Amino acid sequence: MSKRKLEDEAETAAEPVSKKLKEEVESLDPVRSRFRRNLFETDEFDKHFSAYSESTPYKHGVISSLIDDELLRRVRKEIVEKISFTPKETDIYRIHQSGDLANLDGLDEQSLKQLPALFELRNAMYSQEFRRHLSSITDSGLLSGKKTDMAINIYTPGSHLLCHDDVIGSRRVSYILYLTDPENPWQEDWGGALRLYPTRTIKQIKGPKYKVPDPDASLSIPPAWNQLSYFAVQPGESFHDVEEVYSTGDDKLDAARVRLAISGWYHIPQVGEEGYKEGLEQELATSSSLTQLQTKDDLDLPKNQPELYSVYTEGSESKGAEKVKDQEEDSLSDIEIDFLLQFMAPRFLTPDAVEELKSSFQDASCIRVDGFLSTKFADALRAEIANEPRTYGSSTKDIEESSSWTVARPPHKHRFLFMLPNSTASEKDNKPDLLDRETTASSNIKQLLNAYLSSLEFRKWLRLSTGLVLRTHDIKARRFRRGQDYQLATSYNEDNPRLEMTLGITPEGQWEAEEKEGKELEKPEDKETKTASEAKDDKPNPEPQEINNGGYEVWMAGDDADADQDNTQSTTAVDTSQETITTTASGSTAVDPEPPTASQPQLQAKPTTSSADPAIYQSTTSAPDDGILFSTPAGWNRLSLVLRDSGTLRFVKYVSRAAGADRWDVTCEWEIDWDATPEFEEGDGEEGEGEEMIGEEELALELEEEEEEEQQMGLRRASSEETTEEEEWGGIESEEEEEEEEEEEGNEENRGAGEVVGGKRKAGSQKGRFGKRRK
Repeated sequence: MSKRKLEDEAETAAEPVSKKLKEEVESLDPVRSRFRRNLFETDEFDKHFSAYSESTPYKHGVISSLIDDELLRRVRKEIVEKISFTPKETDIYRIHQSGDLANLDGLDEQSLKQLPALFELRNAMYSQEFRRHLSSITDSGLLSGKKTDMAINIYTPGSHLLCHDDVIGSRRVSYILYLTDPENPWQEDWGGALRLYPTRTIKQIKGPKYKVPDPDASLSIPPAWNQLSYFAVQPGESFHDVEEVYSTGDDKLDAARVRLAISGWYHIPQVGEEGYKEGLEQELATSSSLTQLQTKDDLDLPKNQPELYSVYTEGSESKGAEKVKDQEEDSLSDIEIDFLLQFMAPRFLTPDAVEELKSSFQDASCIRVDGFLSTKFADALRAEIANEPRTYGSSTKDIEESSSWTVARPPHKHRFLFMLPNSTASEKDNKPDLLDRETTASSNIKQLLNAYLSSLEFRKWLRLSTGLVLRTHDIKARRFRRGQDYQLATSYNEDNPRLEMTLGITPEGQWEAEEKEGKELEKPEDKETKTASEAKDDKPNPEPQEINNGGYEVWMAGDDADADQDNTQSTTAVDTSQETITTTASGSTAVDPEPPTASQPQLQAKPTTSSADPAIYQSTTSAPDDGILFSTPAGWNRLSLVLRDSGTLRFVKYVSRAAGADRWDVTCEWEIDWDATPEFEEGDGEEGEGEEMIGEEELALELEEEEEEEQQMGLRRASSEETTEEEEWGGIESEEEEEEEEEEEGNEENRGAGEVVGGKRKAGSQKGRFGKRRK
C-alpha cells in the first residue's frame, strides 16, 4: 500500500471525529459568549467551588461580572423601556414584579422582537452548559432546563422581603442577578442587601430535631451590577431575607435607589429530562419549612401561656359563688370603678357608654375606641416611652442582657421585642396600691400587664362591654422596632372564637392615615397641650401625601379553598395597588395610571388556581376582595377589640425605617366561657354592606357632654374630701333617672350598630367571619 493511500485513509477516518468536535465547540461558543470570558475556565471554577464549600452560615456563592457586560446593558435597557411592573404587597413583602419570564416563549413574533436581549439572557442562564456549571459548584444534582422560573423584581425605598427559606415544590437552587445602575454603583447604606440567617438545631425530648433560624442575620451581601448570588435550597436551613431599601425622605435622592434584579430558581429534573426521579418532588415537600411551621409552635417565643382567672381556679369553696355572682352583676361597683379609674378614661365607665360599646360589639364583633387611657396615666406612660433608649444593643443577646425585653423568634414567623407579666405574682399582690413602685423604665407598662389589664375588674368591664364571660387571659407588651420588626400572618385554628385586644401606645411616628367619617371626638387634654405651631399643622391639607410605613395590624379571612403558597408560609394580600409601575430611562420609578399599550410586550401571570404549581412565580393582575375584616394603624391610646373566629389570619406589617419611630402596644387574648355567655348574639348584618363606621358624630357629642359633666362633678378618687353616696360619681341612680335611661336606651335601638367613637370595620363579603361559635 502506498504512503499516499495510507494518508488518505487516515484523513478520512479523522474527518467525522473532528467534525463532531467542531460542532460541539460551535454549539458551546454561542452560550459561553453570553457570559464573562473566563467564567468556565478551570481556575475560575475551582475558586467558586472552594468559596461555596467554605461559606457560612450555610453554603452560598457570589459570582461577580457573570454576564457579558454589553449583553446585560442591553437587557437592562429593554427592561427599563419595555417591561411593566405590578406593585405587590403582602404580610411578607412589598415589591414591584414583572410576569414570569418563562412566558417569553408564548410571545408573538412582534413582541419578542422588542425583547431580544432578555430572551437571549434567559436562554443562556437555563442552558445546559450553565446549569451543569452551577450544579457542579453547588453539588445540588442535575437542574431542569425545561422548567424555567424567573421574574424581574424592583425594590424601591420601602420595599422589602422578610425571612423565609424558599423551600417549596421542586426548587433546588435559588439565585439573584442584579441589574442595578452600572453608572451609579449601589451603596451599602442604601439597604437592599441579601441577608443570610444562621440556624441552630433543637432536639426535643420526644420528637425529631428541628433547625430554627436565629433572630439576627449573620451575613449581608449588598447588591452590585452584574453580580449573581446563589445557594442550594435547603429545608429548614436556607433562611434569608432582603433588607429594606431605605428612604432618604428626598424624592430626588430616592430616585437613584432602584434595586433592579432578576431572581428565580432552578428546579429538579422534570419528566423526560436526565436525572428525573418519580416521587422526588412529593418527598421534598414533606421536608418543607411550611410543613414544619405546623409542628414547631412549642419552640416559638413568646409562648402561648393563658392564665386562668381566680374564679376558675381550684382550691376555694367560695369560687363557685364568686363566679355566679360576677356573671349576674350588671353594673360596676364603686370600688371597681375607683380601681379602673386609675388607668381608664372615665367616659368609658358610664352606663350609657358601656351599653353602647356592647351593642356595637355584638353587631360587628369588633370595635375600636380612641382615648381609652385616662389623661394622667396616658401622660405618665407617654413620658416613660419617650425616655426608653432608641436601642438596647445590636444583637439579641445584647438586648436580652441589658433590658427587660425579650426578642420574639423565629424570624420566619415574627420578630419584635416583648415583655410578659410577672408569672409568680398573684392578683392581690399585683394591685397598684401594693405594687413596689419601680424606678426603672417600663414601670407603667408593667402595671398594665401585672395589675390593670389582667384584673378581675377589667374582666368585668369587658363582660359588660362585650357580653362575653372570659375564662383565661394571655397578655404581653410589644415593641416593633423600625427597620426590623413584624409579625407574619398566623391562623387561629381552635373551634370556638376568642376575644383579642390591642391597646396601641405608639406616641409618635409617621403612620398610615385612616379615612374618617363624621366628627372625631377631640379630647379636652388635646386642646390644652397643643402649641400654636401644632394647631397650625392641624389645618386640613387639600392634597394629603399617602403614607405607608407599615406597622398596621390586620385581621383577615383565611383562604380556605386555596392551599397553594408563594415563597413563604403566608400569601396574605394586604393592599395590592392596581396602577402599573414602569421604570424611566434613568432607572427611577413612576406610576402610570393607564394600562400598557397593545404594542408593549406582556408577560402574563400564571393562573392562581388551587391546582397551579406553587413553585412557579405567580403575579396577580387583578385584586378580588382582599378579605380584610378589621385593620388599625399604629396609634396612641387606641383600644381595639376583635372576636376572632377559627381560620382568621392576623399580622402586624413590617415597620419601615421611614416611620421614624417604633410601634408600641399591649395585646391580650382571652378564652371565652361560652357556657356562661348566653346573652351574646351574633351580628345579623347582611353581606355586601361595605365599610361600616364604628363611631359617629351623635355618640361623640354625647360623650363630650358627659365628659364635661364629669369634670364639673369631679371624681371621688381625685379628692380626699368626704362625699355622700348620692354625690359619688357612678353611684346609685334614682328611679326617675333609671326610667329616663331606659327610655333613652329604647331610642338608641333605632340607631343601628357601630356607633362607638373611633375606627371603622371593613366588612363587604367577609362580614360574619367573626364570632361564629362552634357548638
